This record gives sequence, C-alpha cells and structure tokens, in this order.
Amino acid sequence: MSIVELRQYTLHPGARETLIELFEREFVTGQQAVGITVGGRFRDLDDPDRFVWLRAFPDMAHRRRALEAFYGGPLWQRHREAANATMVDSDDVLLLRGPCFTALPGARQVVATVCHPSDEAAFDAYAARHLAPVHALHRTEHAENDFPRLPVRTGEDVRVWFGPAEPPPWPVRRLRLEPVG
Repeated sequence: MSIVELRQYTLHPGARETLIELFEREFVTGQQAVGITVGGRFRDLDDPDRFVWLRAFPDMAHRRRALEAFYGGPLWQRHREAANATMVDSDDVLLLRGPCFTALPGARQVVATVCHPSDEAAFDAYAARHLAPVHALHRTEHAENDFPRLPVRTGEDVRVWFGPAEPPPWPVRRLRLEPVG
C-alpha cells in the first residue's frame, strides 16, 4: 500500500487541454524523476473544467522529500506560471492509503466512487461482498500533511474505489472519468 493523493483540479473555462498537454509533456516524467509514481490522469466527463489525477509515494517521509524536490526544482519553476494560469482551484485533494490506480489501456471511461461510510465494520462487510482487488480500494490516510504548501482535505473519512460496484448505503460522489494518454 502506498500514500496516494487523489487530486481534483477546477480549471478556468477552456483550459483543461492546455493543462493536460503541459502535464503530459513535462510533469509526468518530471515527477517520476524525483521518485513520484504518477497514476491515472483523467478528464471529468461531467465537468469540462475539471482534471483529476493520482500520484503515489511509498510513505509520508518519501512524499515530503519528493514534493520538496519537485516543487523546489527547475522543472516546476520553469512551468509553474503556465500551469497555475489554468487553475481556479487545486486544493481539492484527498490523502489516501491504497494501491494507486491507472486505467487499463484502451479504457474509455472509469467510474471513481468517493464514499463516506458511517460505520467501518459495515463498510468492510460491504467491501468484502462487492469490491475486488481490481477496484483499487483506498482509505483516508490520517497522517498530518507534512508538505503544507499543498493543502489536503482533512476532517473526513472516505473510501475511494475505481470501477462499477453495487451502490453502498452511505453518501457517495461518483466521478465519470476519461483516461488521458
């Protein structure tokens, strides 16, 4: 299991393709070069001004060092103004523990479910019945964000999985996502 960030960006109208092109050209390999695993990257099919992506780290200490290296490095310094110019909000971030996720090659759509279970034991029973390893189940990582320059959502306990499943009896938000790349 890794530390995973599920990052959901709200972008200026019409800016999504600009960010995706920059992201794919510069930021995937740039993050990988400092030890960050870049997972799935997606267009939100229900909002043309949203970009959703995942990245993973072996543990919190590695996360802090890798983020310091990337955001303090020359690649980000060179392209940050262009990237930030596309964004209205980049702070909708869930810090999770799980296997990360990348869509299968050729996938046209992925459904991500963000669930707020009220009972951990009941959720575990639901997951045992309805979720398989292919769903890449993630749980909130409650460790303190040790890279506060990039905020994460706190004060909530969520489960996130990818792919279709029987609807759970708790509040959910479903994201219909189109893989990038």
